[in-house]
Amino acid sequence: MVRNKNGTVKKGTVLNPKGRPKGTPNKTTAELKELIKTFVESEIEEAENLLIELTPKERLDILCKLLPYVLPKQTELISDSDRTVTINFKE
Repeated sequence: MVRNKNGTVKKGTVLNPKGRPKGTPNKTTAELKELIKTFVESEIEEAENLLIELTPKERLDILCKLLPYVLPKQTELISDSDRTVTINFKE
């Protein structure tokens, strides 16, 4: 029996053995990523000129929006004891 009593598939059961192997990226996703990469590469040359035309406030706003892609997100740690806790962020 392939299914449990509640109708769900038992863990480790493959219903379509000829399907895409686990971990293989979706073809459409890979094509879309390549298309976006090509678009970004073509626009990046113009980005510097566009940034120069912005006001300092607008440039700062863009910088703040881009920071999460460069720096790890910090988390607040609240401790109710007197112990010292060290937090390391992945790079």
